[in-house]
Amino acid sequence: MHTKHMAERMQLCALLIGTMALAIMSVKAQETNKFKEFSKPVIDIGMVAADADKSAKFYTDAIGFTEVKGFSVTGELGRKIGLIDNHPVTVRMFVLGEGDLVTHIKLMSFADAPGKKADQSYIHSTLGFRYLTLYVASTDTTLARLKKAGVKPIGETPIDLGNNMRLTTVRDPDGNFIELIGP
Repeated sequence: MHTKHMAERMQLCALLIGTMALAIMSVKAQETNKFKEFSKPVIDIGMVAADADKSAKFYTDAIGFTEVKGFSVTGELGRKIGLIDNHPVTVRMFVLGEGDLVTHIKLMSFADAPGKKADQSYIHSTLGFRYLTLYVASTDTTLARLKKAGVKPIGETPIDLGNNMRLTTVRDPDGNFIELIGP
């Protein structure tokens, strides 16, 4: 059992190191403007939720995002872009910071065309983007905010990653995984 626990910790550490390496590379790319083919060194994430209001409450109250001005897309434009089959949608936007170089979550729901739920048992249960990793300033503050919002960590989290870092995993209202990493 001890060997299994060590193997799990080593996998989590490898995941953390890989994620940190990507974050460092992103900062270096911004500093050197090495990747000139991209006009903005961040990724925006489009997310379809069963209930946008419920998910908005989760991402603001439990996680700490700030909602900013969103936008609407007509059914015709969505069809032309190739993302929506003629359904209009209002896209709500959420950020974790200020300025142009912050990632946005674009949250939307389609009441007249509800999507099918993916198997959210584990990250390996369904192909595709499977979880968000957010870096927090304080795990204790994050845990208090989650508790106040009625959100319970999953698995045996928070777990100690070493170097005064802990990893907490939660699920949003649609079952999507979110890792919260911080001291």
